[in-house]
Amino acid sequence: MSEHQNIIISSEESLSIQKAVSRLKEAVDLFDYKSALSDDLDENLLVTFFQPVQPLEMTGWLCRQAVYPKLFWMNREKDFSIAGVGVADSIVLNEPGDNEACFRQFGISVADKNPGARYFGGFNFNNQENQNPIWEKFSSFSFVLPLIQLTFEHNTFSLSCHLWIESGVKPEAKISEITEMLDRIISDTDCSTLKLPELLDLSYNPDERSWIEQCQKALETFNSGGMDKIMLARQTVLEFIGSFSPLLFLLQYPYPQNAVYRFYFEPEEHHAFFSFSPERLYRRDSDLLLTEALAGTFSKETINGGDIQASEALLNSEKDIREHKFVKDMIYQELLKICSDIDMEKEVQVLQLNRLAHLYTSFAAKLKPEFQNDSAVLKLLHPTPAVGGVPKREAMKHIMNLEPFSRGWYAGPVGWISRDAAEFSVAIRSALVNGRFAYLYSGAGLVKGSNPYSEWEEVDQKIGDILAITRQEV
Repeated sequence: MSEHQNIIISSEESLSIQKAVSRLKEAVDLFDYKSALSDDLDENLLVTFFQPVQPLEMTGWLCRQAVYPKLFWMNREKDFSIAGVGVADSIVLNEPGDNEACFRQFGISVADKNPGARYFGGFNFNNQENQNPIWEKFSSFSFVLPLIQLTFEHNTFSLSCHLWIESGVKPEAKISEITEMLDRIISDTDCSTLKLPELLDLSYNPDERSWIEQCQKALETFNSGGMDKIMLARQTVLEFIGSFSPLLFLLQYPYPQNAVYRFYFEPEEHHAFFSFSPERLYRRDSDLLLTEALAGTFSKETINGGDIQASEALLNSEKDIREHKFVKDMIYQELLKICSDIDMEKEVQVLQLNRLAHLYTSFAAKLKPEFQNDSAVLKLLHPTPAVGGVPKREAMKHIMNLEPFSRGWYAGPVGWISRDAAEFSVAIRSALVNGRFAYLYSGAGLVKGSNPYSEWEEVDQKIGDILAITRQEV
């Protein structure tokens, strides 16, 4: 099947959102789709209408829109972010099965898409889990090419819309859809009057006693020699007096300078998943692969200290160094299967966040020709030992047996993909909002000698940023 892409720039001048919407509507109305489409009946066409805009607060703009789905992505370096609404095209799978089959189907679907299109979305952590009803709005994987997209890239803001015409689809209907959507765009970004409703209740799943028992069962697997590491998670349930816009959590994030990925996906109103993750799963540019080991955590609040003290504590912690080594060594061994050159940092680094610090080792590798596709990389790297365990398959089984909830998209790969490039973070430090309930997820890595009581404190610390938004104490 043939396909091509047109990029139509309405004006080089940076305009206000209101004027940019008008320019885009004019460009869409003037577009001659008959000339753009050839006589080839099997041809797909992607047209991007593009207009530079003046700087604005992207999450505020997204919050004011009344169109779904809504999505947001910002990379850890903060030099690329998008806010999108509506669906120009999507890649979706909603059926049970193992992760390998899920990633394989994803790869097949991506190969059929236009190479210039970026799709944003995420995956289940474990597609073999029986998902709780609270995850019913979220598919095994769901990726969207937004109909309307606000982008910050190369130090420039832009507003764009995507016209995706598949063979057999009437172009007039697609063009009308974009025009109608542009008419619904709200230019205002002021969300200062929006507040989270009153919090009625906070509970834990499992509670502390059950958590201790759960951890002790995991520790027994280390003594028997079956496991080296496992990450167990906790669900913290917040019940509010009424439903609310989940985007308030992004708008009110208390540490904007933190080196974290921001991901947000709201398929329907009041149903959203979001993550403030410090962990990259991988970045791929053609055959260049960047990934990392992130394991070992220290809370600066426990010593009332700063970066230097946190680094010293982590680098001198036998338990954290051992946990990090499990993760680092396993990633290296996995990369050997698909990469011809691997450059691993020799010295363990410390990634500093506002309240926490993590041990960190980065990898740069060159993919072998037969593995230069994202389904192969996803199959290999997910789940990382930091969110699964060592060995991988056994850890996944133990997690399903021990945790009293399904993880859904928590700790799964979230991010964006095009045919020749992709970037995914690991969706930790995350939450699911379902109506007036918010489900916060955090986990702790267990190795031989771990203290379940200390791990309970660690999972508290890891959701501290999100809980701070509700102005509540753990």
